Amino acid sequence: MRDLKTDYFEDIQLFRNKVQLFWCVVLLLFLFSYPFLVKAYYLTVFNLMAVNIIVALGLNLLIGNTGQISLGHAGFVAIGAYTTVLLLKSGVPFIVALIAAAIAAGFFGLLLGIPSLKLEGPYLAIATLAFGLAVTIIIGRMDFLGGRMGFSVPKINLTWTGLNYDRSLYYVILIITIISVFVARNILKSRIGRSFQAIRDSDIAASAIGVNITRYKLYSFAISAFYAGVAGSLWALYLGFINPTLFTFILSINFLAIVVIGGLGFITGSILGAVVMTYLNLQLQNVPDIPVIGPLLQQFSEAFMMPTGITNISWVLTGLILILIVLFEPLGLYGIWLRIRIYWKRWPF
Repeated sequence: MRDLKTDYFEDIQLFRNKVQLFWCVVLLLFLFSYPFLVKAYYLTVFNLMAVNIIVALGLNLLIGNTGQISLGHAGFVAIGAYTTVLLLKSGVPFIVALIAAAIAAGFFGLLLGIPSLKLEGPYLAIATLAFGLAVTIIIGRMDFLGGRMGFSVPKINLTWTGLNYDRSLYYVILIITIISVFVARNILKSRIGRSFQAIRDSDIAASAIGVNITRYKLYSFAISAFYAGVAGSLWALYLGFINPTLFTFILSINFLAIVVIGGLGFITGSILGAVVMTYLNLQLQNVPDIPVIGPLLQQFSEAFMMPTGITNISWVLTGLILILIVLFEPLGLYGIWLRIRIYWKRWPF
């Protein structure tokens, strides 16, 4: 009976019990001590994971909670990244550049949300795909944006932290990621989040009970793009150099895969999907170095495919994982996490 909610406050409180509070504190202590426990390379790995978490949070609000599809989120990330770099080069403080980048991406998300009022399913997917492709083409033709060659990203001033740049950037990205998770969680618990879910389940029923379909669909696209803009800003700092070829259709597919594999409609799923898929993609960049499996895959590629095809093995595995998730675990990694929790609650029976 303790799992049943008896008060509205229980639905909005941050921690349901002291156990959750304890493990959250443990996790935060680990994350804040992480830079002093690992080498610099693993800081960059975490930074990339954090950026993907932010994108996944926003995309999950759109797809998992509102039921609207997007195949052009790489375009919003590009808008956030380029806005940040232009402002930093103009001498604007980073926090101002970050907010401006998020607002710029959110504005374009609002504009892209307008077709969603008339389009659904594959038609909306094509419209968002066209947007993502158009952004990269337009950026590549603008000389003041560096054209196809791109340009370097100036480092922000983090000397006030007393730490080296890599550690300081880690803490900046970590804090922004924590805030993003907290805000996304509160959005889902608010009237806006409940309206998103009502539209996802049935827009006709949602309209019948008084939900403004037009307003909340536009909200969903704008908020999702806002998150992508924040991620793009941080990604630019992480990479140190940007050009249009980074923000491809494949990147949008990668974001979609993270959300589906993690678990549609769940914040925890967004986090799990981003962490697991980011780590997997990084490990598969150099397939021959993988113990046992790597040499076998290389021999298979040389015997039955082009030798260069081995570099695309990560996408083959991503597609295979997506198929398995859809067939056997629709809740994704979040569903597996739930099964593990239930098992240990009942252990050893």
